Amino acid sequence: MRMRLPCSAAAVLLVLHAAPALADRDPQSGAPLPPKKHQNSSPITDHFAASVSYFPSKLNTTLRADPTVGPAGVQGTTMNAEQALGLPDSLHKGTVQFMFRLGERNKVRMAYLEQDRSGNQVLTNDIVFANSVFLAGLPASSTLDYKQFNITYTYSFIRNERFEVGSGLAVYFLQVDGIITQAQPFTIALHEEVSGASPFPALPFDLTWCISSRWAATAHGAFLKATVSGTQGWFADEHADIQYRWNPNFVLGLGYSETRSSLTNDTSSSFRGYLNISIKGPEAFVRFSF
Repeated sequence: MRMRLPCSAAAVLLVLHAAPALADRDPQSGAPLPPKKHQNSSPITDHFAASVSYFPSKLNTTLRADPTVGPAGVQGTTMNAEQALGLPDSLHKGTVQFMFRLGERNKVRMAYLEQDRSGNQVLTNDIVFANSVFLAGLPASSTLDYKQFNITYTYSFIRNERFEVGSGLAVYFLQVDGIITQAQPFTIALHEEVSGASPFPALPFDLTWCISSRWAATAHGAFLKATVSGTQGWFADEHADIQYRWNPNFVLGLGYSETRSSLTNDTSSSFRGYLNISIKGPEAFVRFSF
């Protein structure tokens, strides 16, 4: 009886030791399979990621809102919105971004950016904005809201442990709303609002370089230049960063982002005129992934 227990224990240990070997064999030939290689957590192996960024941006805006009534060809006043209307040229905002990996080479990225501003100052020059003339020497209040949401799909035509390079298709949804209000003597207060919103496609690129098990550098962007039905313009969205992986699921990073767009529209009923806007600045972010 004393010998049976040690023999039984030895048999169990032998089976447990042999089980991995049997499991790591080809089911058809029975040949041993090579051991599975451990993959370090990295932007290339993450299946999902959510990022929240602090974005102290610098803004520069050139704006012209043409009249939609009256003689054809009359243009509004071309102005720098920060100088002429007193809009702030810097904001401290946040951005959010999500990434989903579909298989090994397909990725979907979604991001949202909002830059809303308001100003109030005495005008130094008369301003023709849409269908009204705002007079110099009187205070005027204004708002300019900018919202950007994009969905980007990329296919990684290069993908290994260190590098990933891809491209695909991006769709951007932009919305811009501008308002100027001014109280004038002997008349009711003038109030003009223009707005524009439109989705458009862009050509994206996506690059990742895993420098080590903890450090990585990434860059992505999208570009478009087109003329469609009286509207012409271009758009560029660029980002680059360096990341430190604190643990497999938590990342700290520093980066730089810039969004530039230029639009001229001679036919729209909601916004007719010219808009050129630049939003750029450094970013500090945290990223959760698995």
